Amino acid sequence: MYLPTKRLLLRDFEERDWHRVLAYQSDPLYLRYTPWHYRTELEARSFVRMFMDWSQDQPRHKFQFAIVLPPEGRLIGNIGIRMSSPHAWEAEMGYELDNNYWGHGYATEAAMALLSFGFRDLHLHRIFAHCIAENTASARVLQRVGMTYEGRLRECEWMKERWWDRLTYAILDHEWWARM
Repeated sequence: MYLPTKRLLLRDFEERDWHRVLAYQSDPLYLRYTPWHYRTELEARSFVRMFMDWSQDQPRHKFQFAIVLPPEGRLIGNIGIRMSSPHAWEAEMGYELDNNYWGHGYATEAAMALLSFGFRDLHLHRIFAHCIAENTASARVLQRVGMTYEGRLRECEWMKERWWDRLTYAILDHEWWARM
């Protein structure tokens, strides 16, 4: 499956993508808001394999796309929308981006494409996302794509030897369509 945007291509994962995933997931800036302290080749291969397996489910209810810069075909991150079942009315969106590509609007562009896919093609009613409260850049992306801040879950996530707060954002189908 392919979802083109103005500057990006969102596509299903391929086996060879693990190299680029491992490269950006090994960066300390990326690791800051993840439960991992480091990543291995086996973990990156398993990560990509999981997404490839999801793409084979029928009916499909989990879509995790590689974010690719079309001119050179360079994978710079991933973004996904996951329903709890094939006919669910809501889904969770999540994304990650190679820190070398932060600040260029790529996460916002990919998130806009995924919201459009969720409401137009999957006919969802609600799409939500979470981010670590300290990850203000991620929260700004969610705000820019029109999601509404729904709340802060205090100290709900344990990682890296401390508790973290998590923010929740969401957008409803009629809110999305009103923006179009």
